[in-house]
Amino acid sequence: MSEVIGIAGCGRMGFGLLGNLRKAGFDARGFDIRPIEGVETDVVQFARDLTTVFSVVRDSRETDDLLFDKQALINHAPALKRIVISSTLSPRYVKALRTRVPAHIALIDAAMSGAQIKANAGTLTFMTGGPAIEIMPMLQAMGDTIHDVGAFGAGMTAKVLNNLLAASHTAMTRLVLDWADAEGMNEGRLLALIATASGQNWLASGFDDIEFARDGYATDNSIGILAKDVAAALDIAPDDGIDLPVAVRNAILALEPRAKP
Repeated sequence: MSEVIGIAGCGRMGFGLLGNLRKAGFDARGFDIRPIEGVETDVVQFARDLTTVFSVVRDSRETDDLLFDKQALINHAPALKRIVISSTLSPRYVKALRTRVPAHIALIDAAMSGAQIKANAGTLTFMTGGPAIEIMPMLQAMGDTIHDVGAFGAGMTAKVLNNLLAASHTAMTRLVLDWADAEGMNEGRLLALIATASGQNWLASGFDDIEFARDGYATDNSIGILAKDVAAALDIAPDDGIDLPVAVRNAILALEPRAKP
């Protein structure tokens, strides 16, 4: 049987993944609970002949719904050979999936970084754990940098630690820009300086391209997802190492929208 690939969760990231798989010639289909053109809303139809599924849903609750509960994908996909977790979730939760998923289904975590702009362009960075060699051509269709970091769960650990740094960059870059406003400094000139100086970071360097750079916190936007990702990192934090990450998360939760100059 030829490979039939599914993208479950065709939102900001998943829809771009689906498009790039199709562009590369893969037999790929999408699933979402919301009506989206070209995407299946019936899980039974989505699961038909499915061999590989990438889960790109929002959080662990939606992952449970997809795999075991409301959609119960595993029950409807007899040909399923592997599940790839690409949502950013707690590494503890991800590792525990091995005891819940039938043994004949391989589990791979392929966490991704780059936001919607890179998902659409097919230039994401993937951090993988488990037998990722099985899906390497698929990953190469969706990304241009792939880090194999170890056993199942290691990719998610790397991702939440990376996103903890991204959250700190987001919080501090926005704070710096607010302070610059108060001093009457031009935003564009400051960002150009930061891009070539010691304060350089991903958010500041891509501020005009990253879709959530000016957003305030909301539960249903990318800033809200970033706050969720910090919580996922905190799930593996040492008992004596949480003060600074908690402060970062609180700063993210307090972000207000930033107007364009």
